[in-house]
Amino acid sequence: MTKREALLKKISTYQFAALDLQLYLDTHPGDQDTIAQMNRYKKEAQPLIEQYEEKYGALTKQAEDGNSWEWIKAPWPWESEEDC
Repeated sequence: MTKREALLKKISTYQFAALDLQLYLDTHPGDQDTIAQMNRYKKEAQPLIEQYEEKYGALTKQAEDGNSWEWIKAPWPWESEEDC
């Protein structure tokens, strides 16, 4: 596994956990412990996302990008560097 793939996997893990807790909160909206845990996962993911985007490019399309179609030329996050 490359460093890029490892970083993407770590980001995905945090994002999946946060989304899973968010779904739980749909039926348990008052669970403050779960809300706090979800927010911790989102907070943990943010610097990893910033690190990934600084090294490898955007994970998602940003509306404020000046050149709106340049992002598509970079490898997709799930593509290995050998595929490019």
